[in-house]
Amino acid sequence: MTETRATFAQMGTAERALWYGLAALSLVVFIWGCIRLVHKYRAGRKVERRPSVGLAATIRIVLSHSWIRRRATVSGLAHLAVFYGFLVLFAGTTILAVQDDVAKPLFGFDFWRGSFYLGYSLFLDVFGLALVVGLLVLAGRRGVERLPRLIAGRADGRPRRGNAIEDWVFLGALLYLGATGFLLEGLRDAEGAPSFEKWAPAGWLLGRGLHDAGMAPHTAEVIHHVLWWGHGLAALAFVSAIPFTKGLHMLAGPAGVLTRETVAGKQLALDPIGYATMRDFAPAHLLQLDACTRCGKCHEACPATNGGMPLSPRDLVLDLASGALQLLETGDILVGGMIDQDTLWSCTQCMACVEVCPVGIEHVPIINELRRGSVARGDMDTRLQSALETIYTAGNSFGESRRKRGRWAKELPFEVKDIRTEPAEVLWFVGDYASFDPRNKRATQAFAHLLAGAGVDFGILYDAEVNAGCDVRRVGEEGLYTELVERNLKALSACEFDRIVTTDPHSFHTLRNEYPQFGGNWRIDHHSELILELLRSGAIVPCRTLPARVTYHDPCKLGRYNGVFDAPREVIAAVGAELVEMPRSRNNSFCCGAGGGRIWMSDTARPGARRPAELRIDEAVALGALDYFVVACPKDVTMYEDAIKTSGHARRIELIELSELVLESLAPVDSQA
Repeated sequence: MTETRATFAQMGTAERALWYGLAALSLVVFIWGCIRLVHKYRAGRKVERRPSVGLAATIRIVLSHSWIRRRATVSGLAHLAVFYGFLVLFAGTTILAVQDDVAKPLFGFDFWRGSFYLGYSLFLDVFGLALVVGLLVLAGRRGVERLPRLIAGRADGRPRRGNAIEDWVFLGALLYLGATGFLLEGLRDAEGAPSFEKWAPAGWLLGRGLHDAGMAPHTAEVIHHVLWWGHGLAALAFVSAIPFTKGLHMLAGPAGVLTRETVAGKQLALDPIGYATMRDFAPAHLLQLDACTRCGKCHEACPATNGGMPLSPRDLVLDLASGALQLLETGDILVGGMIDQDTLWSCTQCMACVEVCPVGIEHVPIINELRRGSVARGDMDTRLQSALETIYTAGNSFGESRRKRGRWAKELPFEVKDIRTEPAEVLWFVGDYASFDPRNKRATQAFAHLLAGAGVDFGILYDAEVNAGCDVRRVGEEGLYTELVERNLKALSACEFDRIVTTDPHSFHTLRNEYPQFGGNWRIDHHSELILELLRSGAIVPCRTLPARVTYHDPCKLGRYNGVFDAPREVIAAVGAELVEMPRSRNNSFCCGAGGGRIWMSDTARPGARRPAELRIDEAVALGALDYFVVACPKDVTMYEDAIKTSGHARRIELIELSELVLESLAPVDSQA
């Protein structure tokens, strides 16, 4: 007997015609849904987009599931099994359609037999089993473990029951298709299938079980016929529903990865208009809203969410996606309507959501564009508005006289060059907090001692320096940001130097990545990189090994934004301190809560919630006995110095800035007595 089987066994002409008619209808509905989506995306405003991830990288990311497996190994592997199981079964169905509807009737080519059929049967059985197992694991994560990140809500905190039902229906539909596929194989075997059907081992074993349980061939035949239609109709309904349900992520997910800018959030677009209505959205962002899988990774990583603020990146995206079509038609203002003001201003722009998103959604740029639209209308947090006005008039967020910006240098036992009047190898861009905040000035002076002791030729801009503008830009005030950039570029361009160094990751980031948009191209180093360079060259030689057990916090703008992870750690190792890594470190570092202008605003957390900085200190203390909590950012100094006190850990851990740690290693043991 030839190894093959009939596709439409025991079906008459009428049933076959009905099947093809329903299949055509399913395809028409699917295509209509896709056309509807394309019209929606095209309704967005055409804005300039920077280079995206690219097709080759997208294929690699999608096929490897590298973004999905990130920080979710079990779920990622389960989804990988579902992905390849579905892909192979879909490909198998397509191959069968080509055989029955193209190759055989048009060309007389009957390839679905013999070795091909046997290999086909085994291959589909293995991947069908992977699909079912993967789905059962995902169902367990959702139904048994009940992971909080999987329970979607609304940005205002209300439950989103419709999405939960849709999630279960989607998962259940796939599980039904996979399970009934095996059951159909088993029933076919119970009818008396030939021995070669062992090449579909799962179905064959199921069929043997049905036969041993006493199922008669005729009974199996009747059930098989009914179930065939149940399975087929479910498959057609599933396909037609893809553009209208959670199934859309199967198309929009890879498209979201493809359209994700390589500099998303790290280099903001030159777009002063922002997003006031859904019509202002870039088509790529409208598409990315549909890509959301409701996995909740962004929700879990967000410091605002963890700190009890009225923001969940996941829920914000779902709110926007659910109302996109209606809002495109009405042109309603988003912020103050669908989106609450407190939700918008809760974001720290830390990029944790963008970094962890498996489908490339640009949460931070979207929020930033919404902020721009809100700022353009004059709608913003009152304290934030006051801070921006202060920066505009004084050039710094403290409201201090510009003449005081370099006062910390006057307290040193050596002179710090005014680089405006004499050239230097290194121009130190100090920043607001490092210049004016009393606690930060100690760290600033420590770095100055390191530079002077190492013989580094450096100078500062004194009162010619103004706020670099990183956080000004991230609250959406593009106009003020542009003015600050122009003032700093004018001052910098008038000086002679080889490179710029800064202790402030916020200044470091915008000088390095965004000032080039305005013509400012210099070598920019973070002070941890320069300190490491001086240690390696022997210009800085520790006098002793520090007998300290420390942990280190990765600043968002230094680490996640710019990939500077190793330099601070190598500096800590060079002075002999024992480094104990935080559970969330490097790309997974947890934001202090200061970014995105939050340091200028009041807390809007729910009663009883702990601020992100307090949560971070709790995490550090949980590591056991530590001498120091090491930071490398002036805003971290401010946030964590306060959090150590308010969290009740003042006697258990001490904050130290990286420069202060290195300076301590330069002091002889006798001087510490």
